[in-house]
Amino acid sequence: MNIELVINSTKNGLRIAMLEDGLLVELHEDNGDQEYAVGDIYVGKVRKVLPSLNAAFVDIGHKKDAFLHYLDLGPQYRSSKAYAQRSIKGSQQSSSLKGFRLEKDIDKKGKVKDEVSASQTMLVQVAKEAISTKGPRLTAEITLAGRYLVLVPFSNKISMSQRIRKDSERTRLKNLLHSIRPDNCGIIVRTVAQTKGAKDLHADLEDLNQRWKDLHANLKNAKPRQRVLGEINKTSSLLRDLLTPEFNRIAVNDPEVAEEVRETLRAIAPDKVEIVVESKAKDLFDERGVHRMIKASFGRQVNLKSGAYLIIEHTEAMHVIDVNSGGRKAGATSQEENAVATNLECASEIARMFRLRDMGGIICVDFIDMADRKNQKKLHETMRAAMKPDKAKHNVLAPSRFGVVEITRQRVREVTDISTSEQCPSCHGSGKIEASILITDHIETALEEAVASGQKQITLMVHPMVSAYITNGFFNNMVKVWRKNMGIKITVEDNSSMELLQFNMYDQDGGEIAD
Repeated sequence: MNIELVINSTKNGLRIAMLEDGLLVELHEDNGDQEYAVGDIYVGKVRKVLPSLNAAFVDIGHKKDAFLHYLDLGPQYRSSKAYAQRSIKGSQQSSSLKGFRLEKDIDKKGKVKDEVSASQTMLVQVAKEAISTKGPRLTAEITLAGRYLVLVPFSNKISMSQRIRKDSERTRLKNLLHSIRPDNCGIIVRTVAQTKGAKDLHADLEDLNQRWKDLHANLKNAKPRQRVLGEINKTSSLLRDLLTPEFNRIAVNDPEVAEEVRETLRAIAPDKVEIVVESKAKDLFDERGVHRMIKASFGRQVNLKSGAYLIIEHTEAMHVIDVNSGGRKAGATSQEENAVATNLECASEIARMFRLRDMGGIICVDFIDMADRKNQKKLHETMRAAMKPDKAKHNVLAPSRFGVVEITRQRVREVTDISTSEQCPSCHGSGKIEASILITDHIETALEEAVASGQKQITLMVHPMVSAYITNGFFNNMVKVWRKNMGIKITVEDNSSMELLQFNMYDQDGGEIAD
């Protein structure tokens, strides 16, 4: 499998698309100012303790108080609490946990009111971003994630990813990490640590130790609602979590971002630095066809090449997906065969939709009814296999007597919702339109203003239909007339993601010219 990351730099930040064999499977945004992201660590202030829920609401500065359940305190909550309070006061001079006296674990079946009190300050980490009307969900069990390892302070356990199945490899990694594990710090070994040597694991552990030192330094005199340690930026965290040997290309259209990506790769995977490719495209998503794939994948109806289609509905409580055949499949001799072929094809597409849209919670999929139990079992196995690459925790139940497959998928952030309907490019929703032919007058006026300001070379980006209109003909097309009359060099680029009457202008250095 070939995996490519497309990083499109725009004036609003970065949009990151992950393609597997040319197919869009994940979409992320990095605006550079995201707060309350998963992994961020705050000094919170307890607002309310609710014994009936065995939970507390904590103020970390978000407009909605964050939710902290007793089970998310972690067994070593008392040790973490003592360390944080001493660090804030300045009495905990060293970040090292060597010699730090660990407190007794809290009772697994205990009550939150026995451990947490109103107005108390505490160290917490965002476990789930705010979703819909709910605030963020927190954990008091602090963890620091690296490329190969996850550091768990106040623990002494070494845990392995369940995907590392070879006993010999699990034993090797456990023995290696026992020799380098810091005192009173547990370690979770990630799947990508397989076959890695002591040098790589030790370097990753050193990076995590440095982050723990930074956290300790930021805790001194910290106030409630203060973020004391933030996750690395979205692009770097994606590379850390997603980078695999199958990655063969990272395309970027911004030299500064490209260098940041190379710096990240030098730290986590030096052998992958050469896969970073710089592009001069103004809109890399348009050049790679990502805009088209987004439009095809985020609507209420998602069409498959065979003619089958999915109807996807989202409610507050769950997602509902309806599978439709759209006609008889080639070679199918009966309704049962047609249903089997359609269902198996849609299973893979549905698994892709989960990752792409980041759908979570309860999901009900209404597949086409099949009478044969063997076919129902085959569908269940196919659905599970299609979801195997999904890193989010999930559970797929067998089809019910009504042919509905129920799925639960871990939800840690708001579902990605991109509107695929477009505003009328002429009236912008007002119902009154301007003659579309006037677009050329607007472009000409904008070009004249740009020339008056000293521009000598301009790139004009327009909708493909407008591009065809203004470049039509060899001798008398509008662009040639403008070049001649204004004495400037004009390059026309078309962009299918733009509205019909929208246009942008760029100078010779690629900077946007305000029209």
